[in-house]
Amino acid sequence: MPLDASYVGRVYPPTAPYEVGREKIREFATAVGEANPVFTDPQAAREHGHADVIAPPTFIFTLAQRATDQVVHDPELGLDYSRVVHRDQRFEYSRPIYAGDRLTVVVHVDGIKALAGNDVVDLRGEVGTDQGEHVVTVYLTLVSRAAD
Repeated sequence: MPLDASYVGRVYPPTAPYEVGREKIREFATAVGEANPVFTDPQAAREHGHADVIAPPTFIFTLAQRATDQVVHDPELGLDYSRVVHRDQRFEYSRPIYAGDRLTVVVHVDGIKALAGNDVVDLRGEVGTDQGEHVVTVYLTLVSRAAD
């Protein structure tokens, strides 16, 4: 059964604020093999003009994925998550993510279409501080593969 196209334009409520910690940034940088000291050393970050360590660009995906769970697990949409593959993602930053930021994500459903029997869902996550400052926009495309 195809996904409910009336979901296009739907906006989900903001997530609870997530406080970005230095140690979380360091752990992520280590896990992805990022050796740049601006991600792990506050002094190095300051020497490069930052107030504190910054997160690697893909760090935001950990937060965005949790936010998109609101859509993925919305029973009225009808998405079969067991058939979902991640097709695409990109990030448009207004500024880096800093240790100490308190971030929220608002997810928008930008598109739903059928393609060769598969359902394609385009999502956008607007990520900002709990004070309303925009930080990054996350674009994500998911494909729910057609049943065999």
